[in-house]
Amino acid sequence: MSESIQLEINNGIAEITFNRPQVFNSFNKEMAFAMQDALDRCVQDDVRAVLITGNGKAFCAGQDIQEITNPDLNPGFKAILDDHYNPIVLKIRNLGKPVVAAVNGVAAGAGANLALCCDIVIATESATFIQAFSKIGLIPDSAGTFFLPRLIGFGKASATMMLADKITAIEADQLGMIYKVVKDDEFLAFAKATTKKLAELPTIALANTKKALNESMTNTMEQQLALESKLQIASASTDDYQEGVAAFVEKRKPEFKGK
Repeated sequence: MSESIQLEINNGIAEITFNRPQVFNSFNKEMAFAMQDALDRCVQDDVRAVLITGNGKAFCAGQDIQEITNPDLNPGFKAILDDHYNPIVLKIRNLGKPVVAAVNGVAAGAGANLALCCDIVIATESATFIQAFSKIGLIPDSAGTFFLPRLIGFGKASATMMLADKITAIEADQLGMIYKVVKDDEFLAFAKATTKKLAELPTIALANTKKALNESMTNTMEQQLALESKLQIASASTDDYQEGVAAFVEKRKPEFKGK
């Protein structure tokens, strides 16, 4: 694992930390592949929830401009998208575990969109989000044009992307872009507590919820109803369902095992 990505797995929780604080955790080729490796390791059974955050003042400033302006390092935009960012987005969305983005500072460009593709986004009060692409003649990528209109509406997303507005965490919360904004001194503890709560819930049911939400983006109502039926039957066949029902009847807290 590259030093640009830190991964710790403890008590069912995988913490992934962007670790290039000297460049505001901007991505280069090495970091992109290290992030993919970290997400691949989260597939293992002992991981039941994932927390993604950044070291230093930023969550992630997007693409490392120094890489794309250096002819000896620049992999080209096709490789940057097809090989670096797009696989990360797909791995997050296809991972059968809930993924929490703990946005500890600025989230710009691809960094903002990687946060927004996570299942739950929690931001510290001083964090900001910016679709910075138009400032350098590019379009939003990393699924930003897919998720942002669905989160805040077509008109707001269009203006935010074209004007490259800086959105404060409080504004992002009000727009429905994120789950919650938390005071700086309480932020990390809250994000970790939320991830811990997710890790203690029925993992297969959460994975099936995530799958249903993914497919709802393109399904017809009839297709979605059929999918809900299929996934509900699968969820009802788990040990965690049996435990949940037993705990409800016995008026006690359930002890889910993720099976």
